[in-house]
Amino acid sequence: QAHLVESGGGLVQPGESLRLSCAVSNEIFSIRTNVMDWYRQAPGKQRELVARITNTDYTTYADSVKGRFTTSRDIAKNTVYLQMNSLKPEDTAVYYCNSNPLLRVNGRVSWGQGTQVTVSS
Repeated sequence: QAHLVESGGGLVQPGESLRLSCAVSNEIFSIRTNVMDWYRQAPGKQRELVARITNTDYTTYADSVKGRFTTSRDIAKNTVYLQMNSLKPEDTAVYYCNSNPLLRVNGRVSWGQGTQVTVSS
């Protein structure tokens, strides 16, 4: 069973919006007491941190997405969201979520499948 499940990606044109979801299995941890991060990885590039939301709902963003992306939480659903507006082709990547510190299952860092975001005209 998956511990981190990202969804909501798709193919959109520049300037359009998407909302990504990250569902955390209740058996793993509660997002209420954890810092949650969003990462993205484009082909041939390093994984980069794009957004963070803390257990006190304080948010920070990479300069490349500041003013366009917003992350939020639904504690009852144990889910974090990434609202992405004014999307640009350079936002094309696979998007992942994870806790900070990174989730470990049986001693290994655990990532979800990610969700593909493609911005193209």
